[in-house]
Amino acid sequence: MNGAPAFDTILQLQELQSHGCAVLPKLLTPGQCDGLVALYGQPSHFRSRVVMARHGFGRGEYQYFSYPLPDLVQQLRQTLYPHLAAVANRWNEAMGNAPRFPPDHAGFLARCHAAGQTRPTPLLLQYGEGDYNCLHQDLYGEHVFPLQVAVLLSRPGEDFSGGEFVLTEQRPRMQSRAEVVPLAQGDAVVFAVNQRPVQGSRGFYRVTLRHGVSRLRSGQRHTLGVIFHDAQ
Repeated sequence: MNGAPAFDTILQLQELQSHGCAVLPKLLTPGQCDGLVALYGQPSHFRSRVVMARHGFGRGEYQYFSYPLPDLVQQLRQTLYPHLAAVANRWNEAMGNAPRFPPDHAGFLARCHAAGQTRPTPLLLQYGEGDYNCLHQDLYGEHVFPLQVAVLLSRPGEDFSGGEFVLTEQRPRMQSRAEVVPLAQGDAVVFAVNQRPVQGSRGFYRVTLRHGVSRLRSGQRHTLGVIFHDAQ
């Protein structure tokens, strides 16, 4: 990681509030990205592998890390969480949701594990030419942290073409809105897992978000997904 993540700036908070996502530039170095990509071919780091086409999820595949997580992935979870927990608590207050999130990730994981959500959810995704990821949400159980992070590990324009990160937002009684997020190697995008509050003329209302990846035109693309709640 390139030092402490500075994503509590006014601009990034405005991006999260206005669009449901914000970019964290150069969160990882090229060397760190390459090191994570190299893990994909080492089964001992993972608890399961999913081939998307078998489940109607799209095309491509991904693997969920097993515990203990690689040091860098563990560090990302622990370091990013406190900043995002403050945003998550403001969102839940605005939407009238009762849960409040503890200030450290260990406290939140203890809540997940007590409810039977004990399987780690950080994952590596791999796409080849023609692959894509259908719009979806990563929920996994009763306890859901409302923000997650995806880090692009490959170099657009060199390792692959196409394969843009896509976010859609379903607004009440309105047509859906799409957001395409350009990323460079090592950039991360923070985005809403399920719902976020939007200020309206009569107070806050909820919008529902889904995310995916558009069709890869060429090459190979790897992404790290950092999800903060564990799965049942």
